[in-house]
Amino acid sequence: MSTSCSRLSRRRFLKTTTTAAVTFPTLCAFGQELRVKIDRIEVFPVRYPTHGFFKFFSGPRGEPGLGVVIVKITASDGTIGWGQSVPTPKWAYESLETATVAIRRYFGPAMIGHDPTDIAGANQIMDRTIKPAFSTGMPITRAAIELGLHDLTGKLMGVSLSQLWNRPRGGPISLSWTINARTLDDVESLVEQGRQRGYRHFNIKVAPDPKFDVALAKKVRALAPNAFLWADANGGYDPQTALEAAPKLADVGVDVLEAPIRPNRISGYQALRRQGALPILMDEGVVSPVELVEFIRLKMIDGVAMKPARCGGLMSNKRQIEIIQDAGLMWLGSGLTDPDISLAASLALYGAYGLDKPAALNGPQFLAADVLAKPLQIEDAVAQIPTGPGLGVDVDQDKVLALMNAGKSKADD
Repeated sequence: MSTSCSRLSRRRFLKTTTTAAVTFPTLCAFGQELRVKIDRIEVFPVRYPTHGFFKFFSGPRGEPGLGVVIVKITASDGTIGWGQSVPTPKWAYESLETATVAIRRYFGPAMIGHDPTDIAGANQIMDRTIKPAFSTGMPITRAAIELGLHDLTGKLMGVSLSQLWNRPRGGPISLSWTINARTLDDVESLVEQGRQRGYRHFNIKVAPDPKFDVALAKKVRALAPNAFLWADANGGYDPQTALEAAPKLADVGVDVLEAPIRPNRISGYQALRRQGALPILMDEGVVSPVELVEFIRLKMIDGVAMKPARCGGLMSNKRQIEIIQDAGLMWLGSGLTDPDISLAASLALYGAYGLDKPAALNGPQFLAADVLAKPLQIEDAVAQIPTGPGLGVDVDQDKVLALMNAGKSKADD
């Protein structure tokens, strides 16, 4: 941390945040007052047990569950921040094993001695440690470090994330139920499962078969006529098929179409947006604010499905929401089947920025374990925003260790 940072007491910091946004010089000054450094970073690779079918579950050798890397960041004064990454090789190029190694041998050691409240500086260090390619290097992996630093910073300062950003806490957040149907005969029971748990909005997995997808959407819409219905192709159509499918999906009641084609099919996205059958949102293709600005300039998208877990953490995703809002485009809240810690971060972000559509945060739907001392408050498909300092949750390390020991993997070698 620069010695030019002016000293700032906690009382003065809190007074400042009531009237102005928290800037990084302010955080730097507060860090100078605290004089804390990152002392150590511990890594816990785990597999959360799951229930229900979801196409992104299971490892390459058939290991059950969702691979997750939990990170514990301890400051020199003993304060602890917790982070979490959700590397999903069936969705992107990062795995439980690569994420574990990258944090243990690269990102983690590079952070030792750094001011934990200087999150912008930490992101610069991670950029130097594993260089960006087209966009941020290993963004899903490094989200664990970045979330952990937000948690640690909030705890050091005694403020929640919304207070750190000088925004209202917002919320609560309505959740959307994911329909990943393998046959049309599955649809009614899957919708009913969601309804039994209080869900009234649905997101459906589509592609590559548009005939099946249209029938699926039609059936869900008939069962839930007042729902917000969100179709996500995960880049599974080719451009011509997407152009044929979009009007048909619109005709049967789909509200938005997410990631219809792979993000490198730029002309295809431009054609879909010109077609105008449905709002076209990007997901996998937007990692940093840089490409988001470029894609908006190229008139490729109507909006973005946000995911802090995807784009390196909260700082990047927060800036992306601001860019989308300034452009007058749409943003939705989504995730990578985020468990407890990452889910808390997403809820805090979406609440602070006033998300007004149901969020496709399906961790509560599919995951059968947690590592929190007290679970997140979710009732009738409505999630409350955590209120404590940092991410607002307390992690039970015994639960973390038990989950890690229950699902030992090659990542621990």
